[in-house]
Amino acid sequence: MSFKKGLTAESYSPSISFYAPAPILFVLLFCFAPLSANAYDILLGTADVGSFSYFSGRMLCRSINRHIDDVTCTVQAGNDEIDSLSNLQNGSLDLAIINSNILEAAVNKTGVFQFLDINYTNLAIITPLYDRPIGILVRSNAGIASLNDLIGKRVNGGAPGSIERRAMDLIMEAKGWLVEVFERFEELPTSFSQDTMAFCQGTVQAMISIGVHPALSTQRLIEDCKAEFLDIDDQAIDTLVASRASFWKTEISASSYSKSARTFGTRAILVASNVIDKETGYAITKALYENIARLQNSHPALSLYPIQEAAKGIKGLQLHEGAGQFFSDN
Repeated sequence: MSFKKGLTAESYSPSISFYAPAPILFVLLFCFAPLSANAYDILLGTADVGSFSYFSGRMLCRSINRHIDDVTCTVQAGNDEIDSLSNLQNGSLDLAIINSNILEAAVNKTGVFQFLDINYTNLAIITPLYDRPIGILVRSNAGIASLNDLIGKRVNGGAPGSIERRAMDLIMEAKGWLVEVFERFEELPTSFSQDTMAFCQGTVQAMISIGVHPALSTQRLIEDCKAEFLDIDDQAIDTLVASRASFWKTEISASSYSKSARTFGTRAILVASNVIDKETGYAITKALYENIARLQNSHPALSLYPIQEAAKGIKGLQLHEGAGQFFSDN
């Protein structure tokens, strides 16, 4: 593999006395021994420490380090995904886990990126990693069996500017709703569990929940507060998903919480900078797909995708040529 070269013997010029005692000479030779000429250090950017993105980055690096010779993959936690994307674009990172909606907005210059004159053509997709479903949790006694049943109910749409609120705004736009269609529309944040406390107390009957499943906090909410995920089978949502390259229809499976629910959401995607050459990209993809069982054992969401599904990218951003070669070969 044509890995990026690290430090060589020429990088060091230790002065060692020929007459040094043997034990000291051995220690000095060991400490100043040159690194492998093919050493390749990879920095993988994730969201903040404690996030599922950070956890996933650690699992990916572990697979890469175990199965690619002379490669050291290290996780670099960032403030948020936009921070990671910027560092990836400018070469401070080699890989990063980026959510598909952030990626789509960046490469197509929409949303918060519409006035930024930044080119992302030096980035390419290695593989999608896991779903981030946009779920709606409802109280089981609220009489909410479909999306239309939210009309006239007490709903928490999330704090202004939050990912929950942006998701709720998309749903409302797709349905042609204004906040007036609800009996009560709260804007409670996730911080200090303000949204879940209102839900459990009955102040609201439905709330947006975005995350990776299964999650212990969601399981507790289902058990302790009589919550269940709303099955979203709606033509307006189908139209929304079809119009956005960053959205996919997905399902919160019964294996997570005993009852399945159809919904939609985004995906976390492993993205590479052009520092990762074709052979390295192939090796990284191969290392991940040959270790699906280990990744899945770390968390069920990290099962990766069937190769045919994984090969589908984001409009405006190409698949990495090394990953593409691996998918073609398999």
